[in-house]
Amino acid sequence: MARFGIQPRTRVLGISVPALRSLAKEIGTDHRLAGELWRSGIHEARVLATMVDDPARVTEAQADRWARSLDSWDECDQLCSNLLSGTPFAFAKAVEWAGRNPEFEKRAGFALMAALSVHAKDAPDRAFERFLPVIRREATDERNFVRKAVNWALRQIGKRNERLHAKAIATAERISRMDSRAARWIAADALRELRSDAVRARLARSTTRGRSTPPERAARRS
Repeated sequence: MARFGIQPRTRVLGISVPALRSLAKEIGTDHRLAGELWRSGIHEARVLATMVDDPARVTEAQADRWARSLDSWDECDQLCSNLLSGTPFAFAKAVEWAGRNPEFEKRAGFALMAALSVHAKDAPDRAFERFLPVIRREATDERNFVRKAVNWALRQIGKRNERLHAKAIATAERISRMDSRAARWIAADALRELRSDAVRARLARSTTRGRSTPPERAARRS
């Protein structure tokens, strides 16, 4: 775990994430148990808590409390992807936390942006466009776990569709001109992926499928 930069202050048992996911399937959804698991202070128990909690029952106060106690990047990313991306306040919290100073709270803001880019299938483009100025503003943060999350959010937004792809590339190009080593790395890495043949081909296929969707199916999706 230390080799991958996972060095939590909490007690670690050494249980793999696949094993935790298997256990979570057995448990099902249990909001009360999730709270107890998180309060245990055991790293894997906290990760499991993010898998069994009910997004519909998570309050903003709970989200803030859990975000403040984060102590590793994997705990942060599991929380955002497994649980918080399904809450009604996720978009607002992403912007709020991205402006905070503590390293893992700030990472949580951008990890949540990345998770929403994947999971919030029906969210409008404008919801993600609001993230781009925040990404540009915070791109000079030199801390490793922050800059990697900023980069992750930018790449995921740019892979949603062709419109956001163009806007993400324009944002990356602006970031590349900043006088910051972190910003230049974020921009170069994002542009490398977003301009790749694989991403362009996937976006083209997605656009083609969208144009061929029967009117009645399109209406149900809107």
